[in-house]
Amino acid sequence: MVAMLGSRSARIALVVGLLFLAVGAGLGAYQYLTRPITLTVAGGSVDGEVVRALSLLAERVASSKTRTRLKVVDTATAIAASEALAKKQVDLAVLRPDVGDLSAARSVVLITHLTAMVVVPAGSSIKSFGDLNGKVLGVVDTEVNQRLVELLVKEYGLTRAGFQIKDLTPAEARQAILKKQVSAVLVVAPLTQRYLTTLRGLVPPGAKQQPNIIALDSAEALAAVSPQYESFELPKGVFRTSPPIPDDTIDTIRVPLFLAAHKDVPEELISDLAKTIMNLRQELVSEVPGLVQISAPGADKDPPIQVHPGASAFFQGSQTTFFEKYSDVLFYGMMIFGSLTSLWAGARRFMEFGPPGPTTNPLDDLHALGARIRAARDDHDLVAIEDEIDQILNRELQRHGNGDAQATETGALSLAASRLEHLINFRRQSLVPAGASQPLA
Repeated sequence: MVAMLGSRSARIALVVGLLFLAVGAGLGAYQYLTRPITLTVAGGSVDGEVVRALSLLAERVASSKTRTRLKVVDTATAIAASEALAKKQVDLAVLRPDVGDLSAARSVVLITHLTAMVVVPAGSSIKSFGDLNGKVLGVVDTEVNQRLVELLVKEYGLTRAGFQIKDLTPAEARQAILKKQVSAVLVVAPLTQRYLTTLRGLVPPGAKQQPNIIALDSAEALAAVSPQYESFELPKGVFRTSPPIPDDTIDTIRVPLFLAAHKDVPEELISDLAKTIMNLRQELVSEVPGLVQISAPGADKDPPIQVHPGASAFFQGSQTTFFEKYSDVLFYGMMIFGSLTSLWAGARRFMEFGPPGPTTNPLDDLHALGARIRAARDDHDLVAIEDEIDQILNRELQRHGNGDAQATETGALSLAASRLEHLINFRRQSLVPAGASQPLA
């Protein structure tokens, strides 16, 4: 008995240990699948505004219910951000379609548009961009705007001797105009109050005349040959001054600014990120008004930056449903659950829960009782046999009630028990002496 209990205890310990191991593995797999995933995002600008906006976005994403997290990498310039994404040093970057290598970039959302504005001081004789031939054009952040400047120079034929490009920072632009080191300043910036205030400060008004913004009257032609750019009508009075600057609607060009991902970032992550950003849009705009243009990256046939498949799935409403996404997991999960159920049934038998079951077929036990009935010497022996029959039947019926698949069919048990009952009655009659009355049943 002690040996049997020791063996059963060892089996129980083994099964319980395996159960804890399986539960631990399941919990580990769940934690791994639901762990936060951090994506690095690069950005940079001469005024640091891009990094500020990205930091706000990272904070809001972290406080949302999504498992995606953003880590901001300040690259100081848009060129460095583009290079970092191209080299796969980061997962995301804020990009202009006219800056850097974009072969691996895929757009996620449109952040804003940067508008090209050529500002001339009060009293200037320059009325069009072509009038800058032979003069000095100041450009804020020439390195980032190099492709745009080259396009303008070529379009307007600014090849006369004396024409120069002077690179300026925002802080240097005002002094360059006041000291007449430049005849005009090209600024590419979003049309937000913050940037317009800075721009107004670059060119102070004269005694009787106001500074002005000159038109790029070839804007449509420029956009046609360079899809990175869009023609745009700059509204009258955008400077919010009196009298209005410009004094009428003028043509210019603008360039979109995207949040883009490396093409190898999984679709599911980008789809969830795009959804999170759009859900947070109002919160972001309330703190950074320049983000008011956050929207889908566009549905052009030939977009300046190809749209990431994950972003496209979100904006087109073609995201996979829960059952589509996890159909294989559910299918194999049900198979595993069925296997575990069978293993548990086997473990129960292995641990011998409850009283030990019969080691022989109950039909064999019932058949063996036939010989004992024929050899019974008195009614006491027959009563003992009847008790054994009842025990066998009760045990098998309990196994049926517990769903034991190995329990003997009740029809076979009933047939065997009926035969034994006839044998008992016959043997009981044969044991009654001749002339004696048979006891009442």
